[in-house]
Amino acid sequence: MSTTDIPADPIAKAASVVNQMRAEIGKAMVGQNDVVEQVLAVLLAGGHALVEGVPGLGKTLLVKALAKTFDGQFSRIQFTPDLMPSDVTGHALYDQQSGQFRIRKGPVFTHLLLADEINRAPAKTQAALLEVMQEAQVTIEGQAMPLSPPFMTLATQNPIELEGTYPLPEAQLDRFLLKILIKYPQEQEEQALVKQVTTGQVGDTLDVSAVATLVKPQTVQALQKIVSGVLVDDKVHEYAVRIARKTREWPGVAMGAGPRGGIAIIRASRAMALLAGRGFVTPSEVKKVAPACLRHRIALAPELEIEGQKPDDILSAILEKVDAPRT
Repeated sequence: MSTTDIPADPIAKAASVVNQMRAEIGKAMVGQNDVVEQVLAVLLAGGHALVEGVPGLGKTLLVKALAKTFDGQFSRIQFTPDLMPSDVTGHALYDQQSGQFRIRKGPVFTHLLLADEINRAPAKTQAALLEVMQEAQVTIEGQAMPLSPPFMTLATQNPIELEGTYPLPEAQLDRFLLKILIKYPQEQEEQALVKQVTTGQVGDTLDVSAVATLVKPQTVQALQKIVSGVLVDDKVHEYAVRIARKTREWPGVAMGAGPRGGIAIIRASRAMALLAGRGFVTPSEVKKVAPACLRHRIALAPELEIEGQKPDDILSAILEKVDAPRT
């Protein structure tokens, strides 16, 4: 399958390809359907995702399976307090034989990058990765080297173990299109997962052999182009902006979402519309993606945090308050 397989009826064909990719990922990853859908939406929107969840819920498996569906390259960086920016981006080495410096590319030169426990690295290293995410290129010794598209970073952080971590500043969190919460699987899903991982396998290696390669990286670029053309009515644009602006005036919110919040809602909504097989965005897509688009873009006042309130609680109340367009 290639980019020539997509047009004719672009939306229907693109939706078919993406849903086939979702089905292939399901062969390796049991459950977590909402997480898979959101990660696919981020890829289609050309963004990056921040995933929050305890270890062992299949984040690495998800990214490896996704990479295999489009024959993409995959890299993983385990972030640690002693990780340097050059360990992420690469550096120049002196070659004694030639008497010249040569560039050694870092793990960011890939299609899908899993930045595991990004909040364990110091701010300078975090900033190096986030700059790469924003610019889609790396500069080493004054030489700018673009990354091969499509490029997506899936950064993870553990919500429980906070000792020895460097929380991402709000300005850097704003670079992520979605913040995805990955939770424990349902009991039946966990039973199926345990059975799948322990049947006929030695150790606990991540097996994606059942996942078929459906398309090439160029096809993902074509899918992203189609998503960017999904229609958004002016009333839907206004609805997304009203939701983002409401976070700035809501009682108990110390810092609301900036303009990137509304932009993220529209970009993610377009991808969700394509996943649903439609060439236009409805208010239901906006409601669906708004929590993941905004939960990392707002900061609650200390008194609300003491009461146990979460950003999602505030966003649910805002979505109930802001009227959705009816046509």
